[in-house]
Amino acid sequence: MKVKSRGFGKDRKTVRKKRDALGPSRKRFCRFCADKMGSIDYKDVKRLEVFITEKGKIVSSRFSGNCAKHQRRIRELINKARFLSLLPYTR
Repeated sequence: MKVKSRGFGKDRKTVRKKRDALGPSRKRFCRFCADKMGSIDYKDVKRLEVFITEKGKIVSSRFSGNCAKHQRRIRELINKARFLSLLPYTR
């Protein structure tokens, strides 16, 4: 009975090479914690648009680099701005 490889051996080395070819991963940081911004406002549309994709989805914290606290706050503010028609639901 043959057992499938689970990423060990030869396959694992090729995965590492592909990952290294993408470039070294850098440490993401929360821009709101780094700048020590007092508050984020739903009326600041230009700042909130950075966290929305072209299709209108909210960017996850893995890609934006925000901490969990600020990511939750951004989600609340984007939804509030959408409700008040400051931001579109879709583009």
